[in-house]
Amino acid sequence: MGIITWIVFGLIAGILAKFIMPGRGPGGILITIILGIVGALVGGFVGHALGIGDISGFNLHSMLLAVGGALLVLIIFRLLKRG
Repeated sequence: MGIITWIVFGLIAGILAKFIMPGRGPGGILITIILGIVGALVGGFVGHALGIGDISGFNLHSMLLAVGGALLVLIIFRLLKRG
């Protein structure tokens, strides 16, 4: 599975990241979902680069990578928007 899986996981990861990190995030839920898609891509690339694995299908390991990447991107985005 490739980029399509990352995009689907990104949609789900963006929603989960919004629930994990509630609050007044910049841009609302749509920006959070877009950041989730970017985060899923980041999570897949970082996981692959570190040898942890990548987003290989609809399984728990792939979802954890996608949500982790989404949280990372959301944190960075919030820090940049704040300061």
